[in-house]
Amino acid sequence: MPAPDPDSPPGVPRDLSPAAPPLIAEKLRRWLEWTVQAGASDLHVVVGHPPVIRLHGDLTELPEEPVAEDEAETLLLSACPHDALARLQARKNADFSFECLAGGRAARFRATLFLADGHTGGCFRAIPGSIPDLAWAGFPLDLATKIAALRDGLVIVTGATGSGKSTTLAMIVNRLNAAGGYRIITVEEPIEYQFPRAPNSVVTQREVGADVLSFADGLKYGLRQDPDVILVGEVRDRETAQMALSAAETGHLVFSTLHTRDAKGAITRFPDLFPPDAQSAVRAQLAMSLRAIVSQRLLPGVERAAKRHLALEVLWNTHPIASAIRTGKIESIDNYIQTGRDEGMFTFDEAVKQLLRAGKITRAVAEQNVRDVTYLKH
Repeated sequence: MPAPDPDSPPGVPRDLSPAAPPLIAEKLRRWLEWTVQAGASDLHVVVGHPPVIRLHGDLTELPEEPVAEDEAETLLLSACPHDALARLQARKNADFSFECLAGGRAARFRATLFLADGHTGGCFRAIPGSIPDLAWAGFPLDLATKIAALRDGLVIVTGATGSGKSTTLAMIVNRLNAAGGYRIITVEEPIEYQFPRAPNSVVTQREVGADVLSFADGLKYGLRQDPDVILVGEVRDRETAQMALSAAETGHLVFSTLHTRDAKGAITRFPDLFPPDAQSAVRAQLAMSLRAIVSQRLLPGVERAAKRHLALEVLWNTHPIASAIRTGKIESIDNYIQTGRDEGMFTFDEAVKQLLRAGKITRAVAEQNVRDVTYLKH
């Protein structure tokens, strides 16, 4: 079995009770343990393929036989709690989180089960035993401090699946938790990082499907629980988007994620969740409530299978940007980010160039992630 990855975040998961029942099928448990010990982010279990792990962005097959049709469902459902099984049967997809023994200690995973070609498949995301620190993640301390100092409004973190959006939100929200004096509510699908108990802070985490029916319901009823900070795992529909805007307008600090390529994409995506006749009003609300957008990518390092490096694009909602949002002149936002360095803004191109100059990524990777290749020569 591969040795533990030295790049894995610090923190030791708690021991499972010896009396904990062995719910996970032994073969699946062994693959999950392999995933943790290798420092991989994901395990894929698909019929006809050997189990596959993703290590720092690269897929690697484990030295096992391909998963057989007659064993896949039994293996995967052994990790599936009763409520998630009901969702899988009703919707053909189910997201949930769970713990299992890995190397004698509890390891947590976010799981997605699905049907493909009539067979059950699964993807398991390994969740670190503790919330990583900013230095390990490569997230700027001054940026995290500035975001955590906000009193209200909407903060959006964007990026592709697996770009570390949940980790970024967990690190920032945990700074508020540790500071004390905050009532924090999260609505997630499923719950990933578990926030530690801190003096003079109260955190409740609700899982969609298990604790609450939807993100929108979690926001609606969460507003009645005297929150200061609300973390919404994802804005994916009109009702959730409207509730997030309303919460941000009424004095709450709201964090959420969107799946967009860059900061500008988040500004266009948000109103697009609404019908055309409502989008003008939504842009006006967004212009007033938005505080910041952080868009991120994880770029492969110089050495294959080495830890990936975080590249960020940061937008702060200045008066010119708010005006552009309100009037729908989205094409001007890129220019405002480029010229807004004094306000703490920077583009992906700038972040990528800094990583290249530091020798952390190759020129080929840099050229794939900038809008203008000539910018790298300046």
